[in-house]
Amino acid sequence: MLASWRARPVLSNGCGNFRRGFCCRAEDQSVSVTEPQNKRKVVIVGSGWAGLGAAHHLCKQGFDVTVLEGGYELGPKTKSLSPDDAGIRVDELGLKPFTSWTKSAQYSEEGLEFARLPFTDRLTSLPLMAAVIDFDNTDAAWRKYDPILEMLSHCKGDFEKFGCSERLFRDVFDPLLQVGLFAPAEQCSAAATLGMLYYFVLANQKNFDLVSCRGTIRDKIFQPWTESMKIQGCRFLEGRKVTDLVVNEETGCISEVICEKESFKADAFILAVGISTLQEIVQSSAALCGREEFLKVMKLNSTDLLTVKLWLDRKVKIPYASNVSSGFDGACAWTFFDLSTIYDEHKDSESTIVQADLYHANDLLPLKDEKIVEKVMSWLSRCIKDFENATVVDKEIEDFRNSSPIFSQEKCYVTGVEAANRVVDYVGEGGFGRIVGVEEDEPHIQSLRTFNRNLYDIRAQLPFSDYFLQ
Repeated sequence: MLASWRARPVLSNGCGNFRRGFCCRAEDQSVSVTEPQNKRKVVIVGSGWAGLGAAHHLCKQGFDVTVLEGGYELGPKTKSLSPDDAGIRVDELGLKPFTSWTKSAQYSEEGLEFARLPFTDRLTSLPLMAAVIDFDNTDAAWRKYDPILEMLSHCKGDFEKFGCSERLFRDVFDPLLQVGLFAPAEQCSAAATLGMLYYFVLANQKNFDLVSCRGTIRDKIFQPWTESMKIQGCRFLEGRKVTDLVVNEETGCISEVICEKESFKADAFILAVGISTLQEIVQSSAALCGREEFLKVMKLNSTDLLTVKLWLDRKVKIPYASNVSSGFDGACAWTFFDLSTIYDEHKDSESTIVQADLYHANDLLPLKDEKIVEKVMSWLSRCIKDFENATVVDKEIEDFRNSSPIFSQEKCYVTGVEAANRVVDYVGEGGFGRIVGVEEDEPHIQSLRTFNRNLYDIRAQLPFSDYFLQ
């Protein structure tokens, strides 16, 4: 997310920032706005969660909003797993896009995990939980743990240092890291790892049931959402890819966005695009490629996503609609979904429709479709034996290169509202969208963290305490 209305264009702090990713959600405050005769103009590049979130709030505050769509922001057409943000605005729009609550499962080469994981292996996770308790998501905790790259540069060895069994790491923690952080474990910092484990293992023990969108998010949520904003005067212009930006030399502010032969002037601009798209814009823009803060964007990473949707010749009993699996044959962890029970359009199908989402799929992209299908069916069969007797009668394969940002947990809607708030603050008109913190830690977690802080304070008062490992 890029906010470019200040004298110095800066990056907004929400999208792609893991430490804040789990910490907030956004709600619009009901603000009575007296519309001026000449509305302030805002141009938003991108129509994903961040772009629509910013447009939604600014429209309600009386701004003249134009959203430029490059044709790639709405995401994969067949993507079935909805981001955490998917519940936002559906009540306001009167939509009912979700299934009932369902449970998810985690598989390994030996089948359904936790049902098979020995109790002794589960016990070995307790020492690691001490580090998770110590990581309280404060700035001090990030400064303490973020530099510890060795933890996951030799990830397996460091988990063993915490006492975790090899099987617990291989079949449980490693897949969680790969799916939760969209990256192989060895590429993740210690702080990001502990934050993810805290969120899934401690902070949300009661929240592992989930709902899924009963169709594509684009069709079920984004389309009616954009229609509601059009009624408020928001303009959506398709096929506009940004090729350059114009900086006013006197003010240092961006004054125009160039889309090939078209230009768009406004009082404020928001870039709400993914990492790879932002990097393309920086490379093509003479105004941005000369600025150090934008050149640093080129260091950000993203990973390839491959989605494989398969129609089978028979019904296959899939115990859970949403599933995570550890990687087979040296591949990264992946997820698969039973669309026959999730999507409305497949409810009456006499066969099974299943979709596999393969993250960090760099090594799979060069393969022919037939080879990809063969691999996916082999992996599905190793999770659920009934797939061995099924035959693929149709397929739909899509690849999205550099589409998933590493470490981003898709809290883009909140980031969009934050960017809208910066517009409100800069222009001095309208009201702020309220950012609401997530639920507090459960009482026993609060007690453990209080005890840990007290112990740390006592230890810090001891002579030569700085010479001991913390």
